[in-house]
Amino acid sequence: MNSIARSAAAGAAIALAIGLSGCGDMSGTSGGGYGAPAEDEPMDDMQQTSLSTAQSDLGEIVVDGEGLTVYMFDQDTQGSGESTCEGDCLENWPPVTTEQDATDVAVSGVTGEIGTITGTDGSTQLTLDGWPLYYFAGDAEPGDVAGQAVGEIWWVLAPDGGVVRE
Repeated sequence: MNSIARSAAAGAAIALAIGLSGCGDMSGTSGGGYGAPAEDEPMDDMQQTSLSTAQSDLGEIVVDGEGLTVYMFDQDTQGSGESTCEGDCLENWPPVTTEQDATDVAVSGVTGEIGTITGTDGSTQLTLDGWPLYYFAGDAEPGDVAGQAVGEIWWVLAPDGGVVRE
């Protein structure tokens, strides 16, 4: 590969990382996906939001009930009760949502405090130890951790709510 091709490939990788980590203007989001029922699919009374733990290359991390990794965002302020992810950011980093009170969220192995906030999209967003929780659109399968360290601002969480910065 010549130096021009290497430069182009490196530039494309950097652009992708910046695009996946960025927050932009609110352009609208659609319902459904990532643990929330689609707008045309009412939540079954028996369906319960859950958080648990899973082993990964990063150690023990927090996942949702389907095994999808959850992340925190460095631009959020822990314990502020607010999310700063909106617009393009939400396209790549959808919030982990619930239709329940935080006390009704099923928890297995997670020792940090579970809470909720109103997300920037109006959803009820789960928090862990004061950090708003997000999914990464680039994670395709349970156990994927492709969002770890994207832009050096997105991180998985340990069961106690501690940020894993590996």
